[in-house]
Amino acid sequence: MANKVEVKELLDAGVHFGHLTRRWNPNMAPYIYMERNGIHIINLYKSAAKMEEAAEALSKIAASGRKILFVATKKQAKEIVAEQAERANMPYITERWPGGMLTNFVTIRKAVKKMASIDRMKKDGTFNTLSKKERLQVDRLRAKLEKNLGSISEMNRLPAALFVVDITREHIAVKEAQKLNIPIFAMVDTNSDPRLVDYVIPSNDDASKSISKVVSYMADGIIEGLSQRNDAQGEAADKSDDAPKKAARTRKPKQEAEVPSTDPQDQKEMKEAQEDVKLQSKGETVDNSRSTSDEEE
Repeated sequence: MANKVEVKELLDAGVHFGHLTRRWNPNMAPYIYMERNGIHIINLYKSAAKMEEAAEALSKIAASGRKILFVATKKQAKEIVAEQAERANMPYITERWPGGMLTNFVTIRKAVKKMASIDRMKKDGTFNTLSKKERLQVDRLRAKLEKNLGSISEMNRLPAALFVVDITREHIAVKEAQKLNIPIFAMVDTNSDPRLVDYVIPSNDDASKSISKVVSYMADGIIEGLSQRNDAQGEAADKSDDAPKKAARTRKPKQEAEVPSTDPQDQKEMKEAQEDVKLQSKGETVDNSRSTSDEEE
């Protein structure tokens, strides 16, 4: 990553605030710095290191051309995650997690196709042939599908990774990803179990400032990976365009074959010239042999 995470910025964003000590998960002990006024304080140096590690991994996934699904249904994270995911051109879920979103992806795709078929009905005029009640029902269905699945309408296959805000709240999404061996990147607070996550980012997952700071940094990593992919594709396209030009430059021009003249006079002169050449070469041969014999004597 080009930009390093500044611990002071994390401190200003309140990333270090954990939950009450009585609600902590003992597995988060390695990431806890201290306890103050009954609240656990997260070690921001470890948070910064984990953020850089996660952003680098997400950048590599984005550079490979695969998708990362953002998941955050809590109120304070919805708008932030939706904005950053759209900025990084990635799918996201900010409403209720549809059960079987990953494990039953085929059915979810059918629902998305239904939304597309309704749009086609409106374009070709079929929608206008329905009764007023049927049109109202179709509009309600379209609005519901758009609200729940509109953000994943362009996701044609399972995502390569999940980024989750608050794994305790999104436990269904985490379980589905684990079942399919999909890597999980997540903001993990002191009340959550970090063993469920592949890339742990110990941080405050309740404050909007903290969520914005972490998610925007992850989005920057993804955008960097996408730019690297675009640059690589541009270089490959340039090489493919230059290949025919190089081949044309290295190709030797064909020599035009000389066409014999059909004029009888030209043919006669050519024959005489050939005979003169033969006689001359024969005479030279005789002279050379004579000179050689004289030298020997």
